[in-house]
Amino acid sequence: MFTAKDVMALREMSGAGMMDCKKALTECNGDMDKAMDYLREKSLAASAKKAARIAAEGIVASYVSEDAKLGVIVEVNCETDFVAKTDDFKALVANVAKIVAEKNPADVDALMATDTGDGTVAEMITRAVAKIGEKITIRRFARVEAANGCVDTYIHLGGKIGVLVEVAGDVAGHEAAIHDVAMHIAAAKPTCISKEDCNQEDIEHERKILREQAMNEPKPKPANIIEKMVEGRIEKYYTDVCLLEQPFVKDPDQSVRAMLKANGGLEVVRFDRFEMGEGLQKRQDNFAEEVMGQMKK
Repeated sequence: MFTAKDVMALREMSGAGMMDCKKALTECNGDMDKAMDYLREKSLAASAKKAARIAAEGIVASYVSEDAKLGVIVEVNCETDFVAKTDDFKALVANVAKIVAEKNPADVDALMATDTGDGTVAEMITRAVAKIGEKITIRRFARVEAANGCVDTYIHLGGKIGVLVEVAGDVAGHEAAIHDVAMHIAAAKPTCISKEDCNQEDIEHERKILREQAMNEPKPKPANIIEKMVEGRIEKYYTDVCLLEQPFVKDPDQSVRAMLKANGGLEVVRFDRFEMGEGLQKRQDNFAEEVMGQMKK
């Protein structure tokens, strides 16, 4: 037979739920090693069953080295917002971000195969699925090492939006301004740093549409006026999508470019902005069916 202490010990070893540990010990006549094998087998089976579920909740988390030369953001998804807010899930995501920082995997597949010293990341996720009871997926990550300057991150709304930004220049004394840039990116959603970074095909496509719109207005205008109108609207387009041209969120009277110039001429090298769940299929709960299913059980 086995005792409550045995159940607790198995729970600590496996990370599985209390009732699962009790069942495993019962099935294995109190043999801890066999119970551990039993749980591992059942954990894999449970993970396979959960693989078809939709994991569109979760959080974006970050990691920054002490010297601010290395930064990471990562998005990890689960099935419900409730689980996303738990300490266990938050600790898991923070651990994933740290592993990305330390191991520098090439992509998510390489990350999943990375050795943690206690199995691979994939095995770590499997154990978390068994413990938490939901499908968990690592969706994406970004990792940056600053060659000349520093990195900073900003996490908004407890992990709904995450930003990683690399800034070059004399960064000492301008930490607050750099953090404000990360915060601005979270709020303003730029898609590129400057006009030069914009996709020129997209710009020409926008020009064509704007030109057609101007030509189709009720009162015809001369060609030179139309071109001025188009260029004016293109400039507005730049202020919508280019970080440096956007009005700075904390002081809309100046652009981000002007704010950086006032802070020692800092230069934004790159940024990544993750919005949790963007583009993912959302789970649609049918509570009536769920209640009926529970009643049938």
